[in-house]
Amino acid sequence: MTTIPVEALLRKKERFERGEDHRALEDPRAELLRLEEQGELVVQKIQGDVVTVPTKFGREKRIQKGHLWHHKSCGQCGHIPGYSTSIFWVMRKLGYDYHDPRDQTSCTAWNYYASATSNVAAQAAVAVRNFAAARETGYFPLVHCGTSYGHYKEVREELLSHPELRTEVRQIMGKLGKDLVFPEELVHYSEWFYAMRDEIAALQTRDLSGVRVTVHPACHYYKLVEGDAIYDPDVYGGQRTAVVTGLAQRLGADVREYSTWFDCCGFGFRHILVQRDFTRSFATMRKIEVMKEEADPDVVLTHDTGCVTTLDKSQFAAKAHDRNVGVAVMSEAQFAALAMGAHPYKVCQLHWHSADYRPLLEKMGIDWEQAWAQFQEGLKKLEKGEQRYLDWDDVD
Repeated sequence: MTTIPVEALLRKKERFERGEDHRALEDPRAELLRLEEQGELVVQKIQGDVVTVPTKFGREKRIQKGHLWHHKSCGQCGHIPGYSTSIFWVMRKLGYDYHDPRDQTSCTAWNYYASATSNVAAQAAVAVRNFAAARETGYFPLVHCGTSYGHYKEVREELLSHPELRTEVRQIMGKLGKDLVFPEELVHYSEWFYAMRDEIAALQTRDLSGVRVTVHPACHYYKLVEGDAIYDPDVYGGQRTAVVTGLAQRLGADVREYSTWFDCCGFGFRHILVQRDFTRSFATMRKIEVMKEEADPDVVLTHDTGCVTTLDKSQFAAKAHDRNVGVAVMSEAQFAALAMGAHPYKVCQLHWHSADYRPLLEKMGIDWEQAWAQFQEGLKKLEKGEQRYLDWDDVD
């Protein structure tokens, strides 16, 4: 077997050509609609105002603006809660309604990617049950987690390709009293932010022109079923996914290049469970240190749960060994919320992050000490029993 050198693989990834063959292969929406006509499944259609965006091989993808069912991320809710609240806050500020469901389950991709012991029909049924729940509300699903998004794209490929799997899933769903439902488009939250970047920038209150940014594109967003990811000719010449970079540029930030942009953040699913030192070393030595040496960013922006967690929370170990680390890491949703005037603690909840974010806030013109004092005042009300929790009235 011939081994392809890493350098050759990287050269191959530097440039690709769009062609009719790719567009024909990467059109899952048409296949879903065809199967619906045959009675194989039910397609939840996009409704209302939409934004059309370009994908990697040329297919146009439609992003629904409002009336969205938020498929939340277990890792965001558990480790980076400001990630999810920033998504909700921005949507509220733009005036779009949404549904925050209580009957959503995990996508179970942890089982699939980390252990490789999953049952295909069970995996697909979990995805379909979530989509059936979304359809019952009338709201269109918007997926927060890049891994859920990538996993669901693979589930879709399997369902489209294997009639016997569709039969199994229909039988499972029948026991639940639900149909085999799949949305017309699988939409990741970062695609919504990219599609809405002009509306977000219109409500921007903070100047980001002096903020240096590096972007880590999430593997599970654009490397799994790659033709579904957004690529814009005006961003990287259409040669890399545009979602995070396009938003950061629209907000006026100084987006900078670095050589290891294609590398994984280090999370790797299996690695984070069984080789955590490898994960931390890769995250800091292949990503953070290279960014600092080549681009000197004020903040690293990314768009997946595992990427934010790994790039942020791996730095403490390298710092103990005097490595060249120490840069804030957050999602572009948190970055956009800050640009629009969101509270760094009540909304973005940056106190859950490990790397020092305070120099970034100062550069953005945010008095983090005053903001922290305001946050503490809110907590005192909770401690005294004056409130059960902070709500949107407390942060707007």
